[in-house]
Amino acid sequence: MMPEQTLSAVIITKNEAQNIERCIQSLSEVCKEIVVMDSGSSDNTLKFAERAGAKVFTTEWKGYAATKNYANSLVSSDFVLSIDADEILSESLKTSIKKALTKGLKGTYSFNRKNNYVGKWIRFSGWYPDEKIRIFNRNEVFWEGDFVHETLVVPSSTSNTKLKGDLLHYSYNSTQEHLERSKKYALLAADRAIQNGKSVGFFKPYVSAFAKFIETFLLKFGFLDGLSGFEIARISALGSFLKYKTIREGIRE
Repeated sequence: MMPEQTLSAVIITKNEAQNIERCIQSLSEVCKEIVVMDSGSSDNTLKFAERAGAKVFTTEWKGYAATKNYANSLVSSDFVLSIDADEILSESLKTSIKKALTKGLKGTYSFNRKNNYVGKWIRFSGWYPDEKIRIFNRNEVFWEGDFVHETLVVPSSTSNTKLKGDLLHYSYNSTQEHLERSKKYALLAADRAIQNGKSVGFFKPYVSAFAKFIETFLLKFGFLDGLSGFEIARISALGSFLKYKTIREGIRE
């Protein structure tokens, strides 16, 4: 008889006290263990994570990819479910994962992510379906990337199965939070571009901002998300403008 297959969850955190227990509770039905890797939280993240039943580790910030890979190395299962603290599994996704465990996990598994924006579930604006690979064998698959984004490196021979159900992402509690994060990522991206010697013309920030708004609000049907769709398009356009304006000025350190 083959030993029962198990699944471990990995969450990297910093100041996620408002989200962490909700996330861990949604994982308890499908994961043998839940590992939280924290990098410098100053709130109650560690306390709440331990109270919810997670194994908690701490490390200095290594960047998204390196921190996730380090956390993956500490779990006891071969298969990892990678999830952010502001995400939870929907009931239908839990059912799909249980069925996959019963059959025996192989390859990678992806599912749609549905984003909640200031209390509203977004169905358009390029935000849904936001398919992500989040279950994989940590011995075969790993994260790579710089300080802005991380991506999974999956062998070309690895098969992927898309599971039914949504990963529910509580992305932003306010438009101000969205704006601040958009600025952060725009400046990080600009830093990297400047370091690589990239330059842009005078009109690039304006053209890119206009194009981003049109793409998000019209071409990706953001208008069907109502006011939320407008705000998503507006802030996306502002982020694009800031990125290219900063690159054009070339004064980031």
